[in-house]
Amino acid sequence: MGTQNKTAISTKEAPAAIGPYSQAVRVGDTLFASGQVGLDPATGQLVAGGVKEQTIRVLENVKAVLAEAGLDLVHVVKTTVFLKSMGDFAAMNEIYAKYLAPDGVVPPARSTVAVAALPKDALVEIEVIAKEAGA
Repeated sequence: MGTQNKTAISTKEAPAAIGPYSQAVRVGDTLFASGQVGLDPATGQLVAGGVKEQTIRVLENVKAVLAEAGLDLVHVVKTTVFLKSMGDFAAMNEIYAKYLAPDGVVPPARSTVAVAALPKDALVEIEVIAKEAGA
């Protein structure tokens, strides 16, 4: 499969890419979304509060990118969660479960890692891979 089958996905409903990357890239029936942090797309600033508030904003940003591609959270098959502190795991996980593992939904595969720092000094970043239903 050549690069001509690679399509960039972009929406103003999520923070704009601030470097040489796409918000997401579709290859066939699979969407690879760049990591999102808790930036408010309207202001470009981190949302106020702690990891819960940032996780909500992160997942709302992810939802916006998925929606631009005609997908939603039920299409997510893999996530990677980056935390500034593993001490925030339980609080992040509580919000994550509401978005990505509601009753009746098969939760995606996930990796969670602690990192030394995140862009804008964020507390959490989440990237996803989604696949169209039936594909």
